[in-house]
Amino acid sequence: MKNRDIIIIASQAWDIEIGSNCKNIALEFAKQNRVLYVNPPLDRITIFKKYKEPSVKKRLEWLKSKNNDLHEIGNNIWTLYPSIIIESINWLKPGFLYEFFNKINNRRLATQIKKASKMLSFNNIVIFNDSNMFSGLFLKEMLVPALHLYYIRDNLISQPYFKRHGSYLEPQIIEKSDFVFANSTYLQEYALKYNSKSSYVGQGCELDSFENSDMLNIPENLLSISFPIIGYIGFITSMRLDIELLRKLAISKPNWNIVLVGPTDQKFKESKLSELNNIHFLGSVATETVPNYIKGFDVCINPQLVNDLTIGNYPRKIDEYLALGKPVVATITKTMEIFSGYTYLADNEQDYLHYIEIALHENDSEICCQRKKFAKSHTWEESVRLIYQEIESKIA
Repeated sequence: MKNRDIIIIASQAWDIEIGSNCKNIALEFAKQNRVLYVNPPLDRITIFKKYKEPSVKKRLEWLKSKNNDLHEIGNNIWTLYPSIIIESINWLKPGFLYEFFNKINNRRLATQIKKASKMLSFNNIVIFNDSNMFSGLFLKEMLVPALHLYYIRDNLISQPYFKRHGSYLEPQIIEKSDFVFANSTYLQEYALKYNSKSSYVGQGCELDSFENSDMLNIPENLLSISFPIIGYIGFITSMRLDIELLRKLAISKPNWNIVLVGPTDQKFKESKLSELNNIHFLGSVATETVPNYIKGFDVCINPQLVNDLTIGNYPRKIDEYLALGKPVVATITKTMEIFSGYTYLADNEQDYLHYIEIALHENDSEICCQRKKFAKSHTWEESVRLIYQEIESKIA
């Protein structure tokens, strides 16, 4: 797919501070196409509750000043910050009233997109909808694109906010899309229930900073912790991670030091894990130092809970662990099966104890190289190539 005008209906803003699949895909699209990245519009409740947050304040200032909401951010790529406010309607019950206001929200957004498209002289557009199942629901009808693509990267409808209306709206948008793309086999299977043109396109990762491990310095606060270090890095949240498993591992192996790096939610803070001498919470760290911390881990872990939120989730951290050749022990899920030749997949506490023990005594440079090679095969270039390939094979 080349020389097309692609409009991305994003569910995450371009200026989001965390990594975003959609942003990476947009940049890859822009290498061969013109791209308009449409940020999610502000809704009334967000303005009311978060008006002091920098990102919201910036958007409100633009709304008041009526500045140009179209910004060129690179070669062939622009962002649109819609100069509208949409109604906060998630609290409404499913039915006529919700659909009425949701169509209004969709129409407001469609009007902004049409205006921006005209300014950029976009024609014969392709819509790439990044899981925006609410204000993007009717855009296929309102914008009449040549192709409507829907992208699923998380099982969002497992979360209460999305489940209320997404449980019946997402199947609708999947069904009417021309193609559906998923970053995990679990989510592909979900999409196939509603659309036979649903494909698994893998996941890309940015691993440039993991290239030369010899140049990485282990942080001081990690050097002060004695061997062996069993490490996890990422958002430490009780929605995804198994607190009880971590507690049992720490008690069973008091000589192991379990190190958790990243922001911590309230439930973890209130847990009794911090009372155990061999569990260390190091807090949030700068993104650019993530490889340095991973280098200091003897074994990397991903002690996930298995629930509706995690079962279809592609854990990018596994690629980051493997990119440095580290042995990894992770909870087995449908998505984790693709890592089976390169990680130890555990089903319970005893598996974790067994596999970590094996990993601690590994000393095989060939296995280390294989892990690095596998991780580096997961690129955004490859993921987008699979998207192009699927479209071209079906419409040729």
